[in-house]
Amino acid sequence: MDNTLAFPAGRPRDFVAIGRLCIDLNANEINRPMEETMTFTKYVGGSPANICIGMARLGHRTAFIGKIADDQMGRFILGYLRDNGIDASGVTTDRTGAVTGLAFTEIKSPEDCSILMYRDNAADLLLAPAEVDEALIAESRVLLVSGTALAKSPSREAVLLAIRYARKHGTKVVFDIDYRPYTWTSPEETAIYYHLAAEKSDIIIGTREEFDMLERFDGNAERSDAVTAAQWFGCRAELVVIKHGKDGSIAYGKDGGSHRGAIFPAKVVKTFGAGDSYAAGFLHGLMQGWSVDRSMAYGSAAASIVISSHSCSDAMPTAEQVDAYILASQHA
Repeated sequence: MDNTLAFPAGRPRDFVAIGRLCIDLNANEINRPMEETMTFTKYVGGSPANICIGMARLGHRTAFIGKIADDQMGRFILGYLRDNGIDASGVTTDRTGAVTGLAFTEIKSPEDCSILMYRDNAADLLLAPAEVDEALIAESRVLLVSGTALAKSPSREAVLLAIRYARKHGTKVVFDIDYRPYTWTSPEETAIYYHLAAEKSDIIIGTREEFDMLERFDGNAERSDAVTAAQWFGCRAELVVIKHGKDGSIAYGKDGGSHRGAIFPAKVVKTFGAGDSYAAGFLHGLMQGWSVDRSMAYGSAAASIVISSHSCSDAMPTAEQVDAYILASQHA
């Protein structure tokens, strides 16, 4: 499959993301359980935030729509977005006493990583429909929607409205399924709201397990990637990307073609952050007019850089770093 996707041209902004803004506290003492971990390093986190930061580092004109707590953590996030050149005019501040979501990470080994989440009364889930800036979406080539933002009202209505604005203005919608079980009340609820977003999206990205969650009522008992892709091509999707962890990813195009992504060597420190950096690198390639296969390879290289690092957001690479990494791996 060597097709390319057409994105709207001549817009003042390339990319806008909506959804979770939180704090990652990554364990400094790696190769041990969290019970024995005494210190953590603070980073901006949340899948859509990481992808947006990744796109900014790759040279795109980016913006974010979200909600932060009226506290020191919220101000840290806002400052970080601005320092990375991200338009934060769509980020509002909660005034109800909600808090910033925290994610403590445990790095027992490169293969055994886990996350302890504090998401009660999180400010990002209080983003209201009235706080979604239609102009930001109309001026952008791509809107990235994160599935976690669909887990609670009023955030879910805000996200669905953002998708409606994107459809109205011809902005491409990318749906990153981003399933986090602790935010949802039931698998049935998850499947219903994921469907509402997926059927209106142009590109859908998720792991096999995330697509299983999305397709709970769709009868794909064999968990077939081809069946999954075909279903969404019956809606709006032009591209469906199904990730299989260390076995790489497979992308299906509407033309019936499929392609397996290349995997690059990495000195793995931790596994989280790989999907976000992959998404940024992959979307960067597509928006350059590259083929799907070249874009997937670029995403894989970006992911290898991030999983070789302690952080997620701080480690998002520049285009020069990804190019150098690909070149070095070809000569290794």
